Amino acid sequence: MPLTLASLVQHSALKLTVRAGEDRLETPVRWAHSSELADPVPYMEGGELLMVTAMKLDAENPEAMRRYVKRLSDAGVVGLAFAVGVNYDETPQALVDAAGDEGLPLLEVPRRTPFLAIAKAVSAAVAADQYRAVTAGFEAQREMTRAALAEGPAAVVARLAAHVDGWAALYDASGAVLAAAPDWAARRAARLTPDVQRLRERAAPASAVVGGTDDRVELQSLGSGRRVRGALAVGTGAPLGTAERYAVHSAIALLTLTTERSRSLQAAEQRLGVAVLRMMLAGEPDHARAVAGDLYGGLLDAPFRLLIAEPAPQADRDPAAEAPLGALAESLEAAAASTGEAVLTVPEGNERLVVLAGDGGAVAGACETYAAQEAEETGVVIGLSAPTGPIAAAAAYKQAEQALSVARRRGRSLVEHEELAAGSVLPLLADDAVRAFADGMLRALHEHDATGRGDLVASLRAWLSRHGQWDAAAADLGVHRHTLRYRMRRVEEILGRSLDDPDVRMELWLALKATGGTPTP
Repeated sequence: MPLTLASLVQHSALKLTVRAGEDRLETPVRWAHSSELADPVPYMEGGELLMVTAMKLDAENPEAMRRYVKRLSDAGVVGLAFAVGVNYDETPQALVDAAGDEGLPLLEVPRRTPFLAIAKAVSAAVAADQYRAVTAGFEAQREMTRAALAEGPAAVVARLAAHVDGWAALYDASGAVLAAAPDWAARRAARLTPDVQRLRERAAPASAVVGGTDDRVELQSLGSGRRVRGALAVGTGAPLGTAERYAVHSAIALLTLTTERSRSLQAAEQRLGVAVLRMMLAGEPDHARAVAGDLYGGLLDAPFRLLIAEPAPQADRDPAAEAPLGALAESLEAAAASTGEAVLTVPEGNERLVVLAGDGGAVAGACETYAAQEAEETGVVIGLSAPTGPIAAAAAYKQAEQALSVARRRGRSLVEHEELAAGSVLPLLADDAVRAFADGMLRALHEHDATGRGDLVASLRAWLSRHGQWDAAAADLGVHRHTLRYRMRRVEEILGRSLDDPDVRMELWLALKATGGTPTP
């Protein structure tokens, strides 16, 4: 417990008498200081017991004492100790009245009690309180260390909440709550997610205080580098004391160690992930399982999805966005950690990220959320394969690449392969290269029609749409079938290709679809 004025009054050797402010004796005392200046306020920090003999004060002047006492109270002085038997035989009534009106405790110091004795008593009590705080802090550190080694981060959070007599919560880099204590604190902690996300935007270490006086919450970032890897929230009804502060700092260090893996371990896991992925793509799932061991749990068994992400073209990216693939990887890994789900992330330099995740799990959901909320801002394009099994990993990789290519062309953040299989091929023709190919194939026909010698493009479209049925196509055009036959021979002559070839018919039909039958200006 910190030293209070009541403790000094109860000190048998000091013989202090309370003359005013009896109801405020439980105020903590930070230090004791003597000053005979008429205005000692410029040299006060607040929380002091000021000791005076009124050598330079007119202590019997009521107006002067009211101004003097009010200035001390406004400066945060917690008490005034007046020595009798030096300049005044007893405490002046004007000073007693002023202290009583202002609510400032006034202690009378007998002639035989030197100020030095009071200063020593305060110093000894402050030192003892600091020692107790440090000892309690170290004990909290030992207790939380044992909890971290035996039970993990959630146990550290629970011990911290008990030590600060409040609540505590651990967040991942995205602001999701990983652990909270007591149990009721989980809902309170979830409301702070926006504050945690703002803290993530600042370089680590970073901190912030939110809430009011009844629910004061300190947020502390976690991470050994400049990138925030998570956050710790500590909620109390009052500012943290010395012992509580030691406990919080210990928790930050322990949680940082548990959430920030060493770079060498990360590099080793990435190399292992690369090897496992290559084996899967080479059609060797049994070897991949043997190499991975228990690291990825049952992830390498069906069903899973394969995701490929790349940065958007520089022209479409936000210049302020930094390491977009790293941010995506962190988001997916955080989602996996929050649910205990396994995920395999393999960065291929700064240009590509390959992810293998369980179908329908938290990682797949986090990918969709990221694409919807952050991918456009950070500059990421994502292709997602259909659900597949270990034998078909190579096919899933190709599906993800195809979906990624379509996402780029369509200007979308995420495309799933199922969309391509379920949709039409026609949107894929909306590409400059395809349009240029179609224009080149049909240009000679358009040039022929422009001379007014026939309508070969329209005739070709009608004939192809009727699958080569002469009578039906001729009826659509309103011409005789012999006229249509003549036009189709002219098409073959101009193009130098046979319409009996199904590949030729397919290419011509797609060219007509790509251009709409109209040449590019």
